[in-house]
Amino acid sequence: MKYDFETVIKRYNTGSFKWDEMAAHGVNESQDIIPFSVADMEFVTAPEIVEAIKHELDTSILGYSAPTEKYLAAVCEWFKTRHGWDAKPEWILPSHGVVDAFFMAVRAFTDEGEGVILNTPVYYPMYSAIKNQNRKLIDNPLINTGKRYEIDFEDLERKAADPDTKLLILCSPHNPCGRVWTRDELIKTGEICLKNDIIIVSDEIHCDLIMSGHKHTVFASISKEFADNCVVCTAPSKTFNIAGLQTSNIFIPNPKLREKFLSVLTLSNPHPKCNILGYRAAEAAYKNCASWLDGALKVIEENKNLIVNFMAREFPCVKISELEGTYLLWLDLRGLGLNYKELEHRNHEQAKLFFDEGYVFGSQGEGFERWNLACPTRCIKDALERFKTAYRN
Repeated sequence: MKYDFETVIKRYNTGSFKWDEMAAHGVNESQDIIPFSVADMEFVTAPEIVEAIKHELDTSILGYSAPTEKYLAAVCEWFKTRHGWDAKPEWILPSHGVVDAFFMAVRAFTDEGEGVILNTPVYYPMYSAIKNQNRKLIDNPLINTGKRYEIDFEDLERKAADPDTKLLILCSPHNPCGRVWTRDELIKTGEICLKNDIIIVSDEIHCDLIMSGHKHTVFASISKEFADNCVVCTAPSKTFNIAGLQTSNIFIPNPKLREKFLSVLTLSNPHPKCNILGYRAAEAAYKNCASWLDGALKVIEENKNLIVNFMAREFPCVKISELEGTYLLWLDLRGLGLNYKELEHRNHEQAKLFFDEGYVFGSQGEGFERWNLACPTRCIKDALERFKTAYRN
């Protein structure tokens, strides 16, 4: 089937934060401008997902619903086929979102005042999960080599040795830096945490969005010891652009950790479940939409190449981290000679470019921008021309 990766559905006045932000800066319906910020796609939903939702609406009652055996089997089969991980249905707990899950994990596996490690700069809700729950942020800054980011294992080992440090939230693939951690990097991380009795919460929501030449390794697939010491947070939301359906799958192979997580989950939701339409859409996506995903990845990679080649030709002072995974390109604009607030102002007011500002990912992100590539290629081409006009001097 030929899929549509060209049409843009404008989302003004629909509650879309990123489209509303754009409108607040004077962009309107008549302009062919889209936002490149919040991490959902500007692609038309896969028709197989739409048909599954329509069928549910036509044939069912929208009452309370739990995941069926068919649904759980579809999730596990996807991970086995796509990632070589033989996950079990009984490991899966429901969550409306991955963010909800790592907030829950911080409450379940740490006490107030205890330490949680982050590899920074990193996805900003992870900071909130620690600070807003009165835990101590243990910052393990990534090493920026210019082309890619690497884990500082000496620093990680030193900080993991503190007996008050109990948890590491791993962003894998990494957002916003675009790294797909190698198996060796994950083994080093896992061994340090095992040695120091630190549980790993592995946020793998971007695990299906991998660029050619790279391979995602599910953390729990490496060894039984690692599986017994981790929580793996997944969702179809980024993969198939169905975040609004509020359906995630949290894998906890260790029954003791699973029981502890569930005890916290049931404090706020005594009968945990997700959206009935989310279940149906996710099942359809995992069963029938691999080809749609492959097509989307080709467009994303083409968009990445366009930006990389443009910047190398027109603005060589702009440094771009190699995109290995996610659809989020991390650009270092400090070479343009503006501070991060001046960059934000010029992008919004002159270029009509709306990125996720680098500073929201931590102080190391000041002067950077995160560019969402999941959109029609023509939108990238138009944006590059606006960038050129705004920064040509």
